[in-house]
Amino acid sequence: MPNGFSGMIFDVDGVLVDSPHEVAWRESLRTLMSGEWADLAGRTSWSVDRFTPRTYQEVMSGKPRMEGARDALAHFGIPDADTRAVRYAERKQAMVVELIHDGRFRAYPDALRFVLAVRAAGMRIAAASSSKNAGLFLSRIRLDTFAAEEGFPSGAVEDGTTLLDVFDVDISGRDLIRGKPDPEIFRTAADELGIPPHACVVVEDAVSGVQAAKAARCAAIGLARHDDAALLQAEGADLVVTTLDDVDLTGLGRLELARRT
Repeated sequence: MPNGFSGMIFDVDGVLVDSPHEVAWRESLRTLMSGEWADLAGRTSWSVDRFTPRTYQEVMSGKPRMEGARDALAHFGIPDADTRAVRYAERKQAMVVELIHDGRFRAYPDALRFVLAVRAAGMRIAAASSSKNAGLFLSRIRLDTFAAEEGFPSGAVEDGTTLLDVFDVDISGRDLIRGKPDPEIFRTAADELGIPPHACVVVEDAVSGVQAAKAARCAAIGLARHDDAALLQAEGADLVVTTLDDVDLTGLGRLELARRT
């Protein structure tokens, strides 16, 4: 797309994959608050019912592990958040790896269709997630099988191709100096794609991710899978959709982000 967007940068959790991160964060904290930290429960605002999907999206989603742990503990008023975050993050990581190996996640079909479509249109694509588990997710998703099931032409995806294989650049889980909402992750992705940020589109489902994309001077698609369209719009997403099937692919060639009519 020489006259339009030429790079597409994808977050992973919540965009490409329905991951078990939210479950792992919630259940790890429940275990701690009913066990080793039980004496703190009455001094905080935490309860199982108050750790909602909206809490995860607004407080933790898109952030590096330690930052997400600290912010969650601070959100619930749990004392010594900086110190306790280490224990919380360790427990969460052990749980999420176990859930991944148990196959407790799935790829979003609309996202896989979109990846194949923008790749076929000649765009370079990057995965850019704060999660150090992103590569493990992507490597377990068979894109060749999906393409065959969806009726893509024979040979559109080579046998044995995983979702990880199709990305030109993968910077997920790198130890960057600053996490989202800082723009470093998306500036790095654009740089490694060899494309100016203004010619890149970031696909994000988290408020912090949209903030980072706009700060990087990229265009941003806000993917509202969690009834949070208004939040993503308020942070400046150029287009908000509930499924990537709704994105007008022809507009990308004109530097336009629009909904399919």
